[in-house]
Amino acid sequence: MERILIIEDEPSIAELERDYLELNQYEADIAATGREGLERLKTNAYRLVLLDLMLPDMDGYEVCRKIREVSEIPIIMVTAKNEDIDMIRGLGRGADDFIAKPFNPNQLIARVKAHIARYDRLTSSGPGKDEDIRIGDLLIQPGTRKVFAGNQEKTLTAKEFDLLLFMAASPNQVFSKEHLLEQVWGFDFYGDVTTVTVHIRRLREKIEKDPSEPDYIETVWGVGYRFKR
Repeated sequence: MERILIIEDEPSIAELERDYLELNQYEADIAATGREGLERLKTNAYRLVLLDLMLPDMDGYEVCRKIREVSEIPIIMVTAKNEDIDMIRGLGRGADDFIAKPFNPNQLIARVKAHIARYDRLTSSGPGKDEDIRIGDLLIQPGTRKVFAGNQEKTLTAKEFDLLLFMAASPNQVFSKEHLLEQVWGFDFYGDVTTVTVHIRRLREKIEKDPSEPDYIETVWGVGYRFKR
């Protein structure tokens, strides 16, 4: 059975998440603090992390950052804070998704399944999957998941890399935000494309010489984005 790590200090919420995960054939471990969660990650192979934002010893942002130093497994933040700034901060630390409390348990399970499936698809091997992509002075290496702009390596979060690779693999094709959300994040569109907007902005800051006049990721007004070649 696939194992999920729940980092949540409210027992009733943690137990609800665990119960629904087990009903759907997952194993689930619960950590009540950020430090306990990080220790469990060192000794267990988890497929996904459900991460509370407000923890007693450190906040979820810091836990997320520390997880991303060692792993690219999907992270879903489960939080009572639902402001855009909280989402932006979480995505900037490497979170893949947000779900607000109180949540629909069935929707939570749907997102867990979708993120695991998407992660497997994006990291599985296949014909030509590890071939480098070079456009201008930008080099994308799928095999090592590294990106270079000029001669400088850029540090991308897991989802930033997935988004960049998805678009660069189909240059000059226009993608709507909804389509990018579905293909890269792997869950049905729920009406909020802020996730895509934030990731596009952060990618431009990292790979473009002038983010306000991008050479690679172009906005197609009223439609979405395309990767120019």
